Amino acid sequence: MTFGSDAEDAAGPGVRRLRYFNAGFLRQQRVRRILSLAGYDLRLGPPAEGDGVVVWGHSPYAGRGEAVAQATGAPLVRVEDAFLRSIRPGREGEPPLGLVIDHAGMHFDASRPSDLETLLKTHPLDDTVLMDRARGGIARLREARISKYNDDDPEIEPPAPGYVLVIDQTQGDASVTHGGADANTFREMLYWAQEDNPAARIVIRTHPETRAGHRAGYFGPEDAGGRISLATDPVDPWRLLEGAVAVYAVSSQMGFEAILMGHRPVVFGQPFYAGWDLTDDRHPVPLPAARRGRRLTAAQLFACAMLLYPTWYHPCEDRLCSFEDALGWFEARVRARREDRSGWQAAGMRLWKRGVMQQIFGSEGRVDFSETPADPPRRRMVWAGKAEEGDVAVRVEDGFLRSRGLGAALVPPLSLALDDLGIYYDPTRESRLERWIAARADLRPDQRLRAERLIDDLIRLGLTKYTLGGDLPALPEGRRILVPGQVEDDASVLRGAGDIATNLALLRHVREANPEAVLLYKPHPDVEAGLRVGAVDRARDWADMVLPGTDAAAVIAEVDEVWTMTSLLGFEALIRGKAVTVTGTPFYSGWGLTRDLGRVPLRRQARPTLAGLVHAALIDYPRYFDPVTRQPCAVETAVRRLAEGNVSRGGPALRLLSKAQGLAAGLRWTWR
Repeated sequence: MTFGSDAEDAAGPGVRRLRYFNAGFLRQQRVRRILSLAGYDLRLGPPAEGDGVVVWGHSPYAGRGEAVAQATGAPLVRVEDAFLRSIRPGREGEPPLGLVIDHAGMHFDASRPSDLETLLKTHPLDDTVLMDRARGGIARLREARISKYNDDDPEIEPPAPGYVLVIDQTQGDASVTHGGADANTFREMLYWAQEDNPAARIVIRTHPETRAGHRAGYFGPEDAGGRISLATDPVDPWRLLEGAVAVYAVSSQMGFEAILMGHRPVVFGQPFYAGWDLTDDRHPVPLPAARRGRRLTAAQLFACAMLLYPTWYHPCEDRLCSFEDALGWFEARVRARREDRSGWQAAGMRLWKRGVMQQIFGSEGRVDFSETPADPPRRRMVWAGKAEEGDVAVRVEDGFLRSRGLGAALVPPLSLALDDLGIYYDPTRESRLERWIAARADLRPDQRLRAERLIDDLIRLGLTKYTLGGDLPALPEGRRILVPGQVEDDASVLRGAGDIATNLALLRHVREANPEAVLLYKPHPDVEAGLRVGAVDRARDWADMVLPGTDAAAVIAEVDEVWTMTSLLGFEALIRGKAVTVTGTPFYSGWGLTRDLGRVPLRRQARPTLAGLVHAALIDYPRYFDPVTRQPCAVETAVRRLAEGNVSRGGPALRLLSKAQGLAAGLRWTWR
């Protein structure tokens, strides 16, 4: 067993101080940090009483530590990468997302039981919560198309479906040599793939390290010909599995993923996933049947291999975490890699935004802000409000959990949304967010749980788009209706407000429709700051109370209803269980969750729950950027940063520019 966040501590010895004899433990800071957080103290030198010895799997250098452990009687602990590792192979310098810390053996060594094998053999695996987590984890990996390594290109098409997939590995890999296999095993596998499937095409998938030139595989160009072809391009492995009619593996982790995809792979080695009635084992483990033979489901296999066995690490928050938390960060990292891998050419970006855009979208190559077409061509992005009709560039806008401070005050955002179809505030055309909302009309249990936890956190922490704070005065008694003001020349108003398109017109309409209600008018923060258009001089003629500088979350908590044109505050009110009436067509209207007085596009026919709407708008649609570690992150980390106030407020130059912008706005209105 491991001492990871999901593992039980009972099976392994209580060794906490570990001696090592491999310089890799000295160089690999992430590995040392994970072991430290897991309670291990790594030291150089011979073991004292009570110490253990740690080695890296069955690497060529593990023999040193093994010899010391044998000579001294010290317990031996083996460490390896977890099954969800990184974007690129470890040989390219990227640290692992998690470790397996095994006190009995190693999962790929079939000569003796490992902690993983013990889990698979003895754990009850009948807990509903654990099995729901496992099924959710499988679904998330498949949906996000995440594998052990993830340097694939989503634009590369796999072969036409109907082939037999044969999975290659790197020569001499420990999972091969300790899994009862050698070069002849791979030849045998290819032979039987052809014999078992005489009419099918054979596709050999090259290992990522072979593709990158680090280590040779067992198959090469000389094996292609006739009905055999090599898949050497960085094709998404899940798409390869989807198109396969059969899968053949020796001990590759892709055999495990094939099980998760629904295949029964034909296995010629002795990997951890063989022997549990999920594979066609051609070389079964040649040991007493009592070691394996239990019949497991794919979810039970996953629960042990991904939830209970590894020790997972959160790179943004520097802590051990659950599989789900690690996967949340990894989903964000993989998404950024895939969307940014070809570079971006950006248009319509104000000067102050360019540094932010470079940070968020430039990790794989600098963003080009010139108007001259790049060579080679790059994907084009444009700030949504600057896009011209017919422009096919990807549109960019702030996300819905943005910052502690105003965008108009040049406070950098924690989230940005990319939309390759339209943009969320424009109801005249379909947006990528609309598709996400429709797709989330049916949530899996894990998705519903994640969205509900997010809702609970937003309410408990009082977070909104800008999270500005501000005292709430005593409010009049009665049926309170909150009317949020908006920036009247904002694109969401110009595109989606409809017939009622000014704050004064909205106030009049709400008062006429609710003559006995207590109307509370909250001006938009950008308007209050003098940065944007939308001031209402006669607001008190229609509202019972005007609430400048008040906290949005606090106001929402004290009202019965919200009436709005297109304000995001309506979405924030829905999150908090309030009735919302919209006179325009914001992204959250038309799905059965609001009272709609505006024009609803006929395409909005899905009926998601609130959790589905939140999942689409706050989890699926935006990208989040951690201002502390300066890397992609999941929404949960963004929420933590907002709650702690640990966010970027812009440097002195941006603050000075913001003040100048406010002064210019005031002068502009003086002369109008």
